[in-house]
Parts: sequence; C-alpha cells; structure tokens
Amino acid sequence: MCGIIGVVAQVGQPVAPIIYDGLTVLQHRGQDAAGIVTCNEEHLFQRKANGLVRDVFQQRHMDTLVGHMGVGHVRYPTAGTASCAEAQPFYTNSPHGISLAHNGNLTNADELREQLYREDLRHVNTSSDSEVLMNIFAHELLERGKMYIDKELRLNVEDVFYAVSRVHERCRGGYAIISMITGYGVLGFRDPWGIRPLILGRRDSSDEKGDEWVLASESVALIALGCEVIRDVEPGEAVFITADGKLYEKQCSDEATYSPCIFEHVYFARPDSVIDGISVHRARLKMGRKLAARIPIEHPDAEIDVVIPVPDSGRIAAMELAKDLEVSFREGFVKNRYVGRTFIMPGQAIRKESVRKKLNPIPYEFEGKNVLLVDDSIVRGNTSAKIVEMARNAGAKRVYFASAAPPVIHPNVYGIDMAVKGEYIAHGKTQEEVSQAIGADWLMYQKLEDLIDACQGGTCGVVNFDTSCFNGVYVTGDIDETYLEKLEEVRNDAAKAAQIKNDEIIEIHNEP
Repeated sequence: MCGIIGVVAQVGQPVAPIIYDGLTVLQHRGQDAAGIVTCNEEHLFQRKANGLVRDVFQQRHMDTLVGHMGVGHVRYPTAGTASCAEAQPFYTNSPHGISLAHNGNLTNADELREQLYREDLRHVNTSSDSEVLMNIFAHELLERGKMYIDKELRLNVEDVFYAVSRVHERCRGGYAIISMITGYGVLGFRDPWGIRPLILGRRDSSDEKGDEWVLASESVALIALGCEVIRDVEPGEAVFITADGKLYEKQCSDEATYSPCIFEHVYFARPDSVIDGISVHRARLKMGRKLAARIPIEHPDAEIDVVIPVPDSGRIAAMELAKDLEVSFREGFVKNRYVGRTFIMPGQAIRKESVRKKLNPIPYEFEGKNVLLVDDSIVRGNTSAKIVEMARNAGAKRVYFASAAPPVIHPNVYGIDMAVKGEYIAHGKTQEEVSQAIGADWLMYQKLEDLIDACQGGTCGVVNFDTSCFNGVYVTGDIDETYLEKLEEVRNDAAKAAQIKNDEIIEIHNEP
C-alpha cells in the first residue's frame, strides 16, 4: 500500500512544496520511503530516500526540486524489497522521459518481466513490479510512436491513452498510477476494477494563468491542499493534464467495473477521506452499528460496562457501537504515535515488542469493569492478544473483543502485505478458538455481508468490492494455488527477515 500524488501547477509556480504538503497528508499509506520528481521544461529533478517525508526532504533538497509539475510517492514494500533503490518515483528515459509512481501490486509481474526482457528488449533494474509496469507503459508508448512516417519527435494525448489501454491488456492486478512525461504533462489511471483509489482535484486560480490540477490517492490530500474535489478517476479510465493545464479524459478499458478494495474502508484510508464517493467515516460508523445490533442477540447475558477502542482505526466503529448499546465509551489506551503500523512489521518478536511500545493502558478505565474492546480487524492476532493482556493487567474483570471486519484468512495480492495464511490467527480456527488464542472472554467478528452493506453506496453507486482477504474470491480472476504458494515463499516472516538483512548489507555497501 502506497500513497501517490501528481500536480500540474501554474507555469512559474514551484510545485515541490505542494507535493511535499500532499505527501505529509498521505504519510499513513507508507512510511518506508518517500520521493519527489519535478519537471522544469525538459529537465527533471529528483529526491528520494528511505524514511518519513519530513526526514527525506530538507530545505536544501526542496530548493533543488524546481519546476511547475511533478510526481510524489510514499511507500511501504509489498512486492520487491525495502531498499532505497526501490524508492519511487521510478524513471526511464525512453521514450520522452517517463517518471512513474505506483500504488498496488501486479499479479503477473514475473511473466511481464520475462516479456520485457525477451520480446520488448527492455531491462528492469529492480525486483519491483512498479518498474515492470512503467516499462510496459513506456514500451507501448514507444511502439505507438513508430507509426509516424516522418519520425518527428511528437506526442499527442491519443498516444498516451493508447499506451494506457495496452497496459490494461497486459497487466493484471491492482494499480493506481501517476506518471509524468517530461515536458508534456501528468497522467493518472486506475486498473479496470478500480481496486486501488485515485481522485482528481482542481486548485482555482484568480489570474489568467489557468487552474492547477492535483491527482492523489485520497481526497483528504486534495482538501488539505485547498483543492475542489472534482471526482474519482473511474476504473480503467485515464486522465492527462498537459503542462499548460489542459485536462483530457478517456475510458481505456472495455471491461471496466467497480470492485474497489474494501480494506481501504476498514483500515488504510483516513476517516476524513471519501473514496469512490463513499465516506470512510460513515462506513466505519455503520460497521459499529452492525456489530451493536448482533451483540444483544448473540451475547444476551453480557454485562458490558464500557466500550474502549483500539486506537486509531477502531475508534469510529467503537463510538457508534457504544451509542447504540447505550454503554459508556471511554478512551482506555494512550498511543505512542512514533511507532509504525505493527501488522506490516516483519517478525513476531518485532511486532510484539512494538505493541508494548505503541499502546499504554489507563488503569482507571479498566479496574473492576467488564470491557468491550473494539478494533478494525484481527490479522496475525499478536496485537489483539497483547491488548487483551494489557486490559486484564490494568484490572478489567472481563474482556470482550469485537472486530469491525470479518476473519482475515486469505492473502491480499493487490497491494497490501498481510502475511501468509499460516500466520493468520483465524486460519484453520473457529471463532471460539481465536477468542481463546487472544485471551478474550468472547470474540465477535463482523459478518462479511454486513461489512459490504456498511460500505456500499456513495455517489459512484459502488455495490461490489474486492473482499478477497476474507473470502478468497479474487476479482481479477487469475489467482490460483500455485500463485498463492509462491507468494507465501516470499511473504513469510523468515523470508522477510532474510530480505531485511540483505537490504541492510546493500545499503552499507552503497554508503559514500
């Protein structure tokens, strides 16, 4: 999961500060690396490195990022490694000079990498599927250019849209892309299922130089930059903004249909975002209502004294659940905001230690009470078990647990690194067995149909979602057991630990 942004500002207006501000708002989508590429006429300027946005970009870096259009990216690794070499945006010089930022994951990256080498005669320098996708787009744009008899250096918007249509034909998986073509403009497009989000906004100009345009992963970035939210880029659609601010739009897939990732609403997106016309905040309120409606039926004897959220993404569901049950809602945990998201950290020992550092209970809210803890989801269960233990140690009489999402029992293959089946606490276990494993008196999961109902609707009328991590139904239709077995080989904790060690060795060797 990553955050991407692209901006075409007015000619003469420095774009780097705008992109920087947008990336800080999207920081929750990736804390591993950050990068910005800007364009000043025919010249590109780049800064990217491992770390948070505030640490990667100092004033001396911002002073060198000149130009009025550019692309930015914040990353956490899914496919590929976490080394600095794979920080984005990526760049290829042919044709025209293309910079690209990618959110998502290609499911046929290995096949495409082979095609690029043997058929397209292009070299991919990293293990990242994002570089694969960039080279597919670049190759198709180059091939399109060969149709011109006079072989003049030229590019028109139809060439760009044709190359996007070929990307849709060749690439499988989830992807939202923002790409900059040097000297020409900024392009944004989504996969034909709309799995990964992308939204378009406009910054009004009071003079005659024209409007400024912004593409970003979430609407919250547009609002923070003072943009008018225009609309979500549709599945399979491409939008191209020229260097002088003209907007072009085209549907580039014959099979486009909405099936966005439902986990955006459960966990990843900020609650103040609206994705595909669906308010994340409202969806999470509904998740709480769905759980509240079932508790008196399934646990009629439960005497709940207080509802306490697991911060932060469980808070909204917990608030609405407490309201509907007419039970006190209290904050019982203090969060250390300088520890990253634990479910994407490699290694059980690292995750458990991070949970201890991440949350601290307030004993007053637990002592002698029957407590209902509410979290957004349960993946490996390490965090949940530790939180239940903390609640008991703080004096809770009974500890109940509610998950706003159903049991996670299948891998996510479209851009969220959620471990492998054998590492999911719910894999092969009943709800009662999971409850025992995390130490709760009872556990309630959200029903999948209730989660879908909570997220449906909005201005885009979305009714179908990718819910593969809950039911194993992959919307792209190309995932089989062979693919999942190979995925397990690279995603298990032992493989990740080995990769981290290798990355550290590479970084040491690359130090000046």
